[in-house]
Amino acid sequence: MSPEILAGLLFALAPAALLANLAGVALGIVFGALPGLTATMGLALLIPLTFGIPPVVAFSALLGVYVGAVYAGSITAILVGTPGTAAAAAALLEGPAMTKNGEAKKALTMTTVASVIGGIFSCVVLILVSPQLAKFALTFGPPEYFALALFGLSIVAGVSGKSLLKGVIAGLIGLFIASIGLDPVKGTERFTFGSVDLLNGINVVPALVGLFAISEVLTRVEGKGEQLRSKIGSTSIGLKISDLKRNWFNLLRSSVIGTFIGIIPATGSGVASFVAYNEAKRASKDKTKFGKGNVDGLAATESANSAVTGGALVPLLTLGIPGDVITAVMLGALMIQGLTPGPMLFTTNADVIYGIFMALIVANIFMLVLGLGATKIFPKLLRIPEGILMPVIVVLCVLGSYAIANSMFDVMIMLIFGLLGYVMLKVELPLAPLLLAMILAPIAETNFRRSMLLSQESLSIFFTRPVSAVILIITILVFGKIIFNEFKKYTLARKLEKESD
Repeated sequence: MSPEILAGLLFALAPAALLANLAGVALGIVFGALPGLTATMGLALLIPLTFGIPPVVAFSALLGVYVGAVYAGSITAILVGTPGTAAAAAALLEGPAMTKNGEAKKALTMTTVASVIGGIFSCVVLILVSPQLAKFALTFGPPEYFALALFGLSIVAGVSGKSLLKGVIAGLIGLFIASIGLDPVKGTERFTFGSVDLLNGINVVPALVGLFAISEVLTRVEGKGEQLRSKIGSTSIGLKISDLKRNWFNLLRSSVIGTFIGIIPATGSGVASFVAYNEAKRASKDKTKFGKGNVDGLAATESANSAVTGGALVPLLTLGIPGDVITAVMLGALMIQGLTPGPMLFTTNADVIYGIFMALIVANIFMLVLGLGATKIFPKLLRIPEGILMPVIVVLCVLGSYAIANSMFDVMIMLIFGLLGYVMLKVELPLAPLLLAMILAPIAETNFRRSMLLSQESLSIFFTRPVSAVILIITILVFGKIIFNEFKKYTLARKLEKESD
């Protein structure tokens, strides 16, 4: 072990750093679990408290909040169908169904274990090969980002449920919603109807909260939602060692996906979770189990979104490039501590950087301890009568949506999307494709337009660059397979119909 790594380990294991880390993870779990209260908000509140304290102690607290919030967003998603953060949206694909099947404890345990595996995997990658990976990520230009976003849209098929057509319709609604606001290149207004509040488009977080939380509340108020209390007696069903053994490759693959997507700026945990889920479903021998409470799907989404935490720090520390809002806040915290991100950081402050790396590993260990303890406590939320629980959820949704930007407009957006989600559930349109399209559409559009400007309106730019060409070829093959599978289903259905006649 090099002297720098040893010094970093000692920094991270100092009593003050451990205490700060533990407090940060606990605070992050609170911010992640409550709808609308994000990791960004938790970090922004904590940064003023880090002035004047040693860098590793400060980052122990900040990384604890980051790791805890990304993990905890899935807790409320699993238990009451209300994702705490945008990163937890993919947990809705399997989590609520597992709760309704009486497997809340099993779902929460897998979420905790998978999150820790993904988080520690990304830490190892961060320590071993961060400079090399950062240089590779720099080769990504507009064509590569567009190709990646287009590949992401292929996931719509994997989260559409029984009907691909309905999934595509939901995805198209999401694409339309994402087009609201200013044109990313020319700056002209689109579908704003003269509203200043719509110039920046629709904020994904209040839309997410409304789409999944408020729609669920309305469904339950109507009296047609499944009653969770009837399943309380069987929530003691836990995770088995066989579940982990069966998912070892799934967890590894999803951790790789999450780390890689985390390294690429402007993508994030939400995209990583959906991609990992889609790959888990594609690789499964029995795809019919997905969407009905399959722990394998949850293992994929949770290991991927936590792996993003380490991956996102790669371009931040090695190149000074923040990949999202959270890492932009982290960049500010680095500057406050007098640390300038870049290649020289690893030579001038190697002990501090390795201390930050070790603090991230410690944060994941604390997350495991607190998370496993929480699996015994959080399912008790299901014992609260729905007449009390649902109004509390609505209040938290309103407070969380308002707190994002201190804006009543965001609260209104949340309520509108709640009604939209309710109507979509009534006509059996899946909600996940809409959200996925909202996340990916701005990435796809902006980078397609930039690519066209760079190539003087020539599509050849996407196929003359090796990385974008490979991604696009894979995407075309995936879309081709989706269409082929749908055609097979259609012809089989017609054949069975003729035989029955």
